[in-house]
Amino acid sequence: MTFNHLEVIVNLTRREVAGRYRGSMLGILWSLLTPLLMLAVYTFMFGTVLRMRWAGGGDAQPTAEFALILFVGLIFFQTFSEMLTRAPTLILANVSFVKKVVFPLEILPVVALAAALFHMLVSFLVMLIFLLLSRGSIPLTAPLLPIVVAPFMLLLIGLSWFFAAAGVYFRDISQVLNPIVSALMFLSPIFVPAEALPSAVRPWLTLNPISIPVEQARQVLIFDQIPNWSALAVYTIAAAIIAGLGFLFFQATRKGFADVL
Repeated sequence: MTFNHLEVIVNLTRREVAGRYRGSMLGILWSLLTPLLMLAVYTFMFGTVLRMRWAGGGDAQPTAEFALILFVGLIFFQTFSEMLTRAPTLILANVSFVKKVVFPLEILPVVALAAALFHMLVSFLVMLIFLLLSRGSIPLTAPLLPIVVAPFMLLLIGLSWFFAAAGVYFRDISQVLNPIVSALMFLSPIFVPAEALPSAVRPWLTLNPISIPVEQARQVLIFDQIPNWSALAVYTIAAAIIAGLGFLFFQATRKGFADVL
C-alpha cells in the first residue's frame, strides 16, 4: 500500500465517520454519547434490575464491575457485527469507484474497518474513564489492549475482503450473515463466562471469532492479568491466514466486478 493510498484511506475514513452523524444536532459528539448511554443502560438493567453477577464474583461483586465486563464483550461484538453485515454491500454501495480503473477498490474494506476502529476506541475510552471513576485506578495491564485488538482487526479485514467480493456475485449473502452474526453473540462469552458453559461446549467456543479477543480483553482491562499468550498467538496466526486468503480472493475476483455491476 502506497502513501497515496494511505492518504485516500484517511480522507475516506474521515468522511465516513463524519457522514454517520451528518445532519444531527450533536454531530460527532454522538460517537461519545452512544457508548455512555449503552453503559448506563447495561449497568441499570443487568446490575440493578436483574441483579446479575459474573460467575466467581460473588454477591458482593459491584454492579459497575459487572456492567464493565458485559460492556467489553459488547464492544467487540458490535464492531464484529458492523463489519460483517456491512461487508457484502461495500462494493455495491460504491459502484462509481468500480468504474474508475485507477481507484484501489481493496481499500474500501480498510476504510470501513478504520471507521469501526474509531468507534471501538471511543467506547474503550469511555470504559476506561468509568473504570477509573468506579475503582479509582486503571489496571497496569491495560496498555496490553492493543495486542489483543490487533489480531481481531486483522481477522475482520480478511473477512471483509472476502465478503465484499462475494457480495458482488451473491446478493443473498447479507441475508445469510445477519442471523449467523446474531447466533455468534449468544455462542460467545459475552453474557456468561466460558467456565459457566457445559464442558462439552467449551472446545467449540474457541471457534467463535470473537471469543478469544473478548476473554483476553477482559483479562487486561478488568481482571488486571496478562493475556493468554499461547491462545493469542494461535488466534493471530489464524487471523493472518484469513486476512491473506481474503485479500487474494478479493484481488482474484475484482476483475469481474464491472461486468456484474
